[in-house]
Amino acid sequence: MAITVTVVDDHPAILSGVRAWYAEADQPVRVVAAGTSVDVAWTPPGDRADVVVLDLNVGDREAPYQREVRRLVDAGRKVVVYTMQDSEEVALTCLDLGVSAFLTKTEGDEHLVAATIAAASSRPYLPPTLAGAIAADHRPARPRLSDREREVLTQWFQCESKQLVAERMRITPRTVDTYLDRVRVKYANAGRRAPTKAALLARAIQDGLVGLDEL
Repeated sequence: MAITVTVVDDHPAILSGVRAWYAEADQPVRVVAAGTSVDVAWTPPGDRADVVVLDLNVGDREAPYQREVRRLVDAGRKVVVYTMQDSEEVALTCLDLGVSAFLTKTEGDEHLVAATIAAASSRPYLPPTLAGAIAADHRPARPRLSDREREVLTQWFQCESKQLVAERMRITPRTVDTYLDRVRVKYANAGRRAPTKAALLARAIQDGLVGLDEL
């Protein structure tokens, strides 16, 4: 079954290019809605898309982009930010808000397609810009995780589902959830919320809990 996508961007050339990239992807990806306002992600058929690809420079230019990103994430939408902005601060803020991936438009079709497919499967994806922003982030408040919590966390990043983690570790999915909840609570208590898998991966890489070679 094809992955469905809503694209929010105000440049016709970008919209045409993104459609063409998805059409040529090895795994079927279909743009079901596209427009210059984020409203297209809230109305049929865009409201049912698996992934929302969002340019930060659309919609109400007087309002901070955080509002629309947070609204989509809080509604359970999987958001891939695709923007001309290459600020490390903006990238990290988007991760804090819970986006699935952050890409700049200079990173091209390969990374956008891969990030979209990963987001649809709730898997993390680290394009070069985001990896650089994470590596340059030296904010304090690193939580202390147990060896078992780190093991579960690493396994979860390597697997597509918690069920697979449970099978690998010979524990129950409920136990996997318990460990991941503990990790999220520790990060929240440290003032560094990680509401999504992508955000949690960013935290783990920042803190040296996992390496890119382990993913």
